Order: sequence, then C-alpha cells, then structure tokens
Amino acid sequence: MTPEELGSRLAQGEGVSQEFKRCGSLPEADVFETVCSFANRQGGSIFLGVDDDGNVLGVNPRLVRDIERNIANVTCNPNAFGPAPAVETERIDTGRGVVVRVWVPAGPSVYRYRNVAYDRRADADIKVRDDAQVSLMYMRKQNLYSERRIYPYVGMEDLRADLIGRVREMIRLRDPDHPWLGLDVEHMLRAAKLYGRDRQTGEQGLTLAAVLLLGSDEVIGDVCPAYKTDALVRRRNPDRYDDRLTVATNLIDSYDRLLAFVQERLPDPFVLEDGIRVSARNIICRELVSNLLIHREYTHPLIARIVIGADGIRTQNASRALFEGRVTLDDFNPMPKNPIIAGFFTQIGRADELGSGTRNLYKYSRLYSGREPVLEDGDVFRAFVPAPGPDIGAEGASAVTRARVSTDNGSGTSAPSGGEVDVAILRMLSARDRISSSDVAAMTGVTSRTALRHLTRLSQEGRIIAEGGKRNRAYRLPGTGDGTGGRDAQ
Repeated sequence: MTPEELGSRLAQGEGVSQEFKRCGSLPEADVFETVCSFANRQGGSIFLGVDDDGNVLGVNPRLVRDIERNIANVTCNPNAFGPAPAVETERIDTGRGVVVRVWVPAGPSVYRYRNVAYDRRADADIKVRDDAQVSLMYMRKQNLYSERRIYPYVGMEDLRADLIGRVREMIRLRDPDHPWLGLDVEHMLRAAKLYGRDRQTGEQGLTLAAVLLLGSDEVIGDVCPAYKTDALVRRRNPDRYDDRLTVATNLIDSYDRLLAFVQERLPDPFVLEDGIRVSARNIICRELVSNLLIHREYTHPLIARIVIGADGIRTQNASRALFEGRVTLDDFNPMPKNPIIAGFFTQIGRADELGSGTRNLYKYSRLYSGREPVLEDGDVFRAFVPAPGPDIGAEGASAVTRARVSTDNGSGTSAPSGGEVDVAILRMLSARDRISSSDVAAMTGVTSRTALRHLTRLSQEGRIIAEGGKRNRAYRLPGTGDGTGGRDAQ
C-alpha cells in the first residue's frame, strides 16, 4: 500500500472493516480483539500508529520488527487464539512516521481470543456470549443455504394439496405455457428444487423451503417452532400497540395476510409516475413484505416484525449477511439469502428479479413521502420507509418541505425545524429501543452534527438517556433497557 492509498483509507475513518490504533510499543489486547472480530465478520485492516481521527502518529521505528513478530506469535498461540486466524502485516513509510498495516481476511471458522468470540459492529468490537448470536456466526460461515436443509421424514402428505393447486393457478395466470404446469406434483417440486438430495450423505427428501412454502401449519410448527411474523400498529399507543396481526402459516398465505394488513393501515396519497397515477403505497408494501419473507434466516429464533408508526413503516428480520451497514443504490450488491424461495416467489408473480426490491424502495419512497428509505443489513436486516406528510402532492414531495431553505449546511436542501427533529427523535424511540445520531440524520435529513446537538440537548433535559462512549453512543427513552421495564423489544 502506497502512502497515497493509506491517506485515502484514513480519510474514510473507522468502520466495519477498518480500525486505527496508536500502538506506542507492542500491540495491546484490543488489537487482537479486533483481529478476532475481523476474522469473524468480513475481514479488514488495522492500522497501527494512527489515532482515532486518522492522524498518523507512527510507531517506534526500532520496534517495527518486534511488533510484527509479536502479532505472528500471539495469533499462532493456541492459548490466545482458537483457531489461529490468518494475518499479514505490511510497513508503510508515510514520511511522518511508519504505519504497520495488519490485514485480516474473513475466515471459515468462528474465532475466539482468550476464549471469547468477538464480532464487528460498525467501528466496535463486540463480545459475543449469547448462544443464539454464536449460532448465527456459525451459520454465516456455512456455505449451505439453510433453506436446502433436507427433512427425510416430511412426506407429501404433510404438504397442502389445496395450496399446490393454488400455486398452479397462479403460475397459469402469469404464464399459461409454464413448463411446471405439465408436471405432476413430485416432478414439479423437483423442478422447483423443493425436493433435494445431499450429495455428501445421500440423504434425500423435501427441504425446509418446501415446508415453509407449501407445508401445513402443523409441520411448519414442528420444523420451525420459533417461526412467526408480527405486524403491529403503534400510533396512538407506542408503548404497546393499537392493532396487531401474528402470522405463523405458509409463506404464500403469510404474504397475502401481511400485505392486506399493512396496506389497509397506511395512507395512499395521489402519486404520478410519468403522468400516470400509481399506488406508491402498494408497491412499497409489496417490496417490504416480500423481502421480509424471502430474505430471512428461518433457522434463527428472532421474530420477524413489521411496525407501522406515526413516522412510517419499519421491518426487521434475521439475516445472513457478509456485509453490515447502510444499503444504498451506489454500493449495494444484491445477494440471495434464500435463492430457492426467491425463485419460487418469482415464478408465482410475488417477486421480481434480485435487486429490484431495493431500487423500487428508493424510487417509490421518494414519490411516497419525498424522502429516501433507510435500509441496514447485518445479522438483522432493518428497513424503514417514512410516512407521507399531510400535504404530499403528485410529485411525492411536501410543499412545506420544498419551500423551506436549509440552514444546516447551506446546500439548499430541505431541512426540518428544530421542533420537528425533536418530535422525530421521540417517535423513533417509541418504536425502537435505541438510536444513534446517524439514525436521526438519515431519517430527518439533517447532518450528523445537528442530530447530535438535538440528542445531547434532549438527554440534558432528561427526556432521553445517553449510553456508551463517544464513538458508540446510543440513546433510549427513560425506563427502557435499564431493568425498569419498557416497551416490547424490537
């Protein structure tokens, strides 16, 4: 790495795959905690001789070789690491000091440092002690999609014949010449990859995808006892809920029930696309519900949830992602979480090609409310689409918002008033346990500095509680997350 390339990396700041350490002498324990977290997540680089703000301090040039030798010895020491992660080091002479880059690739195992597994969350190394979280780390390392898991004792009699008939009719309406229509049930399931064979063990039978798509409620409960989807309305009563739907049936019926529930409870403003009226609400609901059901890790006990609040609609579901962070149109690379289920939904007309959902959410959220959605991937995928204001017009933008001039950064973009930011913060916390300044900035359109100023003032007034250090500070409502009770967990 050249000094110029290093400067570009340092300007990006710390994140899920980048960490800065001062390192006055030999590396301390926190360096190896980061090595462990990078190996468990998506890999990354640790730059020794750099402060938290990305300024080059340099390491002691007489200790460079000792530093490199120490890293090799500790990572290969079975009393320190189990198993040993792959690590490479590189010296970079910047002219202002020597920086040692420690490159850690993502590994195939779950790694532990001093008998503790570490995972990477944003720019922090997190100790993972909960069995469910450790299990999720193992699943992330596996090459086998859990939807392909074979259940040899699930038979054709455990599938719903009436549902298979409905599926055939849905396919016929979409494509009368579809090749599946000329097959009997068993061969149709094989063509849809719902009947599989493990080439290593020889085991064959119906898969988890078949059970979830076409199984009876009884067999679904036996195979996935924690599976259900919660849909809540939290407008008048943010502490509990105004209305609720709990679904624990096959994915086809779940799609219909959830879609009807959210569409009935969201406004449908007048929206024009190329001079033609469209229902941006229906498209958004369709994408959110199909994403919740298709791209979900069903072996994880986390309950998938849809929450309709005064500020918009948000979803959350267990995921199996190598990437963690904000999903934007500029840098997202769509990866199927359940390609068999996704393909089946495409054949029956309930989903489009991979990646179209993200593009549609961005496009129609702008038409719906004049603002962009917030999509975050990781062990839990979260989506938020803002609700339209009372004066949303055909262009999908509020006339009041368009008329406002930003006093935040002089960019000419719209910005809400201070009171509106405070209200937005409190509304977010009525539906989420904790938020950060970046969450507020993304939802309100203000800068992170402005969001932090509002959060700091509200915490000083005692209306919210600040937790954590400067780099990882989160905010919550009083009486939540502190052992004194509070809302249902999100």
